[in-house]
Amino acid sequence: MGSRIAALGHYQPGAELTNDQLATMVDTDDEWIRRRVGIRSRRVAGPEDTVDRMAAEAATKALASSGVPADEVDLVLVATSTAVERSPTTAARVARHLGLVSPAVLDVNVVCAGFTHALALAHHAIAAGSARTALVIGSDVFTSIVDWTDRSTAILVGDGAGAAVVTATDRDEIGPVVWGSFPEMHRAVRIEGTPSRFSQDGQAVYRWATTELPPIALRACAAAGVAVEDLAAVVLHQANARIIESFVKRLGVTTAVIALDVEESGNTSAASVPLAFSKLVERREVPSGAPVLLFGFGGNLSYAGQVVLAP
Repeated sequence: MGSRIAALGHYQPGAELTNDQLATMVDTDDEWIRRRVGIRSRRVAGPEDTVDRMAAEAATKALASSGVPADEVDLVLVATSTAVERSPTTAARVARHLGLVSPAVLDVNVVCAGFTHALALAHHAIAAGSARTALVIGSDVFTSIVDWTDRSTAILVGDGAGAAVVTATDRDEIGPVVWGSFPEMHRAVRIEGTPSRFSQDGQAVYRWATTELPPIALRACAAAGVAVEDLAAVVLHQANARIIESFVKRLGVTTAVIALDVEESGNTSAASVPLAFSKLVERREVPSGAPVLLFGFGGNLSYAGQVVLAP
């Protein structure tokens, strides 16, 4: 049994925080932020924009686009590292919001690589016959764990959610996952303390992402039997524009559409890959059935990537 992404959906809070507005809160300016990380603005969650509510909004849009009845969903996977409550899980809360009937519900915490890990888990569950229709969601309120006086992290983060409806099919449209981690570098990205705060060794993450990961992404392409030159799009974790541009250059991609949603959304952690992918599809920048490389990376330091066919 194979699986495919039947549809995508996304949600972002209404409140926008521009670089100029951020400059009134921390010692920075628009030109410096654009030059360093390529971000122009980001969305910031309001009181109503909880991790589960944003996830449910994105999932509702994905279900509507797919035409799949909600009562057919038998697996819900939510990738997040910013849920405040541990039980009920975010996935259980989403199932309740959507009125689902007895699905398996799991939260997946691999920080910024969470969505691509969760997508692989859904793919495996369907292949094993344990599920037929899955909701795979990335949702994070990363602004809730940032220190707004720390220029190195405050300029990076934003909030949002992205979702995929994954269904069983005779023809597999989700390639094998290539995943792993670098345990010796696990403290390069941290969410620690009470209250939780996000911090990182930015230079170490940049070197790792731009040197170690492109060859691994090429392995994901090879595992799917897709040449880099045949990719229609590349959707990397939206860490910052400098990492994405360097990563893509090392991949040798020349004709594919490169997702750069980070410019208007910031780093939304587990939401970044599905959020960016959903927008590309919504804008019809990627033809249906075209191969797309998805690659998440970040905390732990973990990574997961696969080639999928666009819905």
